[in-house]
Amino acid sequence: QVQLVESGGGLVQDGGSLRLSCAASGRTFSNHAMGWFRQVPGKEREFVASISVSGGNTAYADSVKGRFTISRDSKKNTVYLLLNSLKPEDTAVYYCAAAPRRMPVIYLSEYGYWGQGTQVTVSS
Repeated sequence: QVQLVESGGGLVQDGGSLRLSCAASGRTFSNHAMGWFRQVPGKEREFVASISVSGGNTAYADSVKGRFTISRDSKKNTVYLLLNSLKPEDTAVYYCAAAPRRMPVIYLSEYGYWGQGTQVTVSS
C-alpha cells in the first residue's frame, strides 16, 4: 500500500512559480514510477509529468515541457513538481500518483495509487 499526500498548491500570478511536493509512505516508493496529473472541472484528468524509479528518466506533456520539472528524493520518499512560467490555463487540481513500473508512465490507467490533490490557481 502506498499513501500519497500532496502539498504546495496555492494562488500565483501569471508568470509566477510554485513547487508541489508529494510525500509517499511505504517502502514501495522505491520501486514505483511517479507522476503528476491535473484536472479542471468538467474535463478529464490529464498527464503532466512522470519520473522513473531511478530519477534518471522523465516524461512531460507538450503543454508543460520546458516550464515544469519533475524530480524525486528517495531519502525523503518525496516527488516534486516545479512549476515555472505559470499561465492561467495551468489552473487545475494537481494529483500525484504512483505506478508499479520502473520507467516513466504517461497513461493514467497504469497508476494504482493517487493523492488527494492540491489546487493551483494562476491569476491573469
